[in-house]
Amino acid sequence: MRPASALLDVRRIYAEPAAAASARGLEILARWPDATVVPIASHWQIPEVHGDERNVARWVRIKTEALVLGEKKSVATRVNGRSADFIAPSTANGCAMACAYCYVPRRKGYSNPVTVFTNIERITSHLARHVQTQGAKVEPNQCDPDAWVYDIGENSDCSVDAMISDNVRDLCDLFRMLPTAKASFATKYVNRDLLEWDPMGRTRIRFSLMPHETAKVTDIRTSPIAERIAAIDDFVAAGYEVHLNFSPIILTPTWVRDWSQLLQHLADVLTPATKAQLAAEVIFLTHNEQLHEVNLGWHPKAEELLWTPALQEAKVSQNGAVNVRYRAQAKAAHIETFRGLVARYLPECRIRYAF
Repeated sequence: MRPASALLDVRRIYAEPAAAASARGLEILARWPDATVVPIASHWQIPEVHGDERNVARWVRIKTEALVLGEKKSVATRVNGRSADFIAPSTANGCAMACAYCYVPRRKGYSNPVTVFTNIERITSHLARHVQTQGAKVEPNQCDPDAWVYDIGENSDCSVDAMISDNVRDLCDLFRMLPTAKASFATKYVNRDLLEWDPMGRTRIRFSLMPHETAKVTDIRTSPIAERIAAIDDFVAAGYEVHLNFSPIILTPTWVRDWSQLLQHLADVLTPATKAQLAAEVIFLTHNEQLHEVNLGWHPKAEELLWTPALQEAKVSQNGAVNVRYRAQAKAAHIETFRGLVARYLPECRIRYAF
């Protein structure tokens, strides 16, 4: 594991006692020996990090300098059916990156540095049993024709998590030994250490892409879009299944032109081997009024693109949150427009789902 980049300059590690004393916790503490260790009772209750509106001004600094170690108390796998067949128990929560539309900080308040769950053995044992219980996948679906797909990165970015601990590698090593299942995670960060893991086709990486000019405003502290695109062929050659997340699609005044150029570029640079295994998810922007207010405190320029009430309407999500999404009738037409762009410029790319 190479030293962490400037994305992480950990100076304070908030740690539950059991997490700090665990094998994985000790490994992480050894990576930042000069960091101040702050004992905490719960990774959910850190007053100086969570729920303090004054932290808006220190949003990025907290993500850079703070790390949290905890134990996953409830280990359970949930049915999904969209990105994956199942959502695996999280091995981390939060992110060192700062995408302006990210939903994760809504749960923790005004900051969401990475929390690493150190009881990885409990999580991998649970997943091995869960996969065994499913047996073989006998009916193909949009998640995968042959394998049960488990999303291992619902609440974090696994490419960044792999810079902090071996949790992600342990999961990928597990799925390499499971012929009926695959791991899957979306990422906005290119971590080339993963190229050395030999996943044998049992891990699907979904690189999130959007037009470069939009990403410069909204995708803060992520790998540039050009770097993500340049990595796709390399990850396919290294034994990963690579899909794309066209996400989120933000309705800027030039969105059709911008996406046309991006799709044409992908068609020009991706190898035939990559195109042969390519598929994508298409996700239009969902925003949130609370997150909008937080963003106004640290990155108001992004809200000029994300908060467009004339185009949006309120909608209650599956978890009960009140979000704003593009108006349903217009959105249906936009989805068909986007499908047409993919069919025109990158016809090899199968769209698994769009919403």
